[in-house]
Amino acid sequence: MLGPLWRSVVGKLWMTIIGLVAVVLLILGGFLLQYIDLQFDDTTSHRVKVLFVYTCIIGFLLSTFFAFFLSTKITQPLIQMKKAADLIANGEYRTRVSVRSNDEIGDLADTFNHMAQELDTLIRDLNHEKDHLASVLRSMADAVITFDAEGAVILSNPPGQQLLDRWSALDWSEAEASGKYRVRNQVPIPLFEIYRNVLRKGRDMTDKLHVQSGVWSIVMAPLKSHESVRGAVAVMRDVTEESKLEKLRRDFVANVSHEIRTPLSMLQGYSEALLDDIASSPEERQELVQVIHDESLRMGRLVKDLLDLARMEAGHMEMNPVHVDLSALLRRVHRKFNVYAKERGIKLELSMDEEELDIQAGDEDRLEQVLTNLLDNALRHTSAGANIRLTGSYTVLEGKSWVSLGIADEGEGIPEEDLPFIFERFYKADKARKRGATSGGGGTGLGLAIVKNIIEAHRGKIEARSKIGQGTTFTLLLPVEAT
Repeated sequence: MLGPLWRSVVGKLWMTIIGLVAVVLLILGGFLLQYIDLQFDDTTSHRVKVLFVYTCIIGFLLSTFFAFFLSTKITQPLIQMKKAADLIANGEYRTRVSVRSNDEIGDLADTFNHMAQELDTLIRDLNHEKDHLASVLRSMADAVITFDAEGAVILSNPPGQQLLDRWSALDWSEAEASGKYRVRNQVPIPLFEIYRNVLRKGRDMTDKLHVQSGVWSIVMAPLKSHESVRGAVAVMRDVTEESKLEKLRRDFVANVSHEIRTPLSMLQGYSEALLDDIASSPEERQELVQVIHDESLRMGRLVKDLLDLARMEAGHMEMNPVHVDLSALLRRVHRKFNVYAKERGIKLELSMDEEELDIQAGDEDRLEQVLTNLLDNALRHTSAGANIRLTGSYTVLEGKSWVSLGIADEGEGIPEEDLPFIFERFYKADKARKRGATSGGGGTGLGLAIVKNIIEAHRGKIEARSKIGQGTTFTLLLPVEAT
């Protein structure tokens, strides 16, 4: 396109030059005629002279007019295209130039407009994709942060910015002093090592970071340009809950294995003793059989409790909500455990309001299971000569009527730091709670977890208070009215 355009411009310029040369020749001819007129003064020469002067003036004016016209016709469209190009460079992608001719300049203007249209379409598509990616980035629950090669933050989504603010507010002075972490511009201290490795090695890297009580899964990838790393993008996910669940799973498997292995070992050992006829007297054989029976009952309780807890946590607890007389329930449980308490030299007290305690909707069997588990724990961890108090009363909290049940012992107590975890499975394996023996045998370690699930199924609340050496108090709140 530039070849024909250039030839058109050059042609028009040559026409202008030829016209100007013609004017110059006419002027020189006028001077020559004037010289002839001075030598030959006659009428004919004078007329020729005048005609020639008029012709020169008209030729000069016409040449000037055509030169200006041609110059304007050539330069004006080019000036317009330059202005349009400046507007496009400033972001006015819808700018167009008017096409006023069918020559090469008109073709150039048409091509310019087509280019501007394609550029406008491309920019719109790019902005659409940018907005789409920005929406996706904002909607991500994971934190996404992009760093340049100097460590400055280029881009982050809302979770990423919140994480940056949270980590920036932490005191990292001890970590910096120990040399474990180093700072590089805006890169958070926990991310520095993996950020440095990504820049140096130029490949994706993954890691898990423990920051305070949280656990973060990190995936960081390099940003490359012409085989050089110009930054890194980090995607971070909070996996604290997943880590806790994984730890609970491992602990659960370990505890179940431990709980089952012990009675199985005893069953195997004592049964082998019977098979080998080691017991020499009927009394010894009876003792071995009694141990086997007790351990089988213990395994049965463990399996039953595991199944109950699994159903409860899955939301499949079978409930039979009816009107429950809690006063009668407390008296019945008190009579049942009073015998066990006297055998161990423990005084079991019952204290209730004179007014009968009842709730509109409750499962009496499940509530008896709750009291049984709590009293069993209290007896297991209370020494002879101490007291256990079973209480019941009405109370009002936040304008709502509740029945408050309490089981307070004078046992060894629970450390304060362990209290938040006592309702977890197999808590009895903790050093603060040691297995004892009651008339019903050792516990399964699932009692408090089952208690919590039953109370929550009744829309109630349970809390525990304890001090080392002074005992533990469990308080149950059950709503009087059905919810």
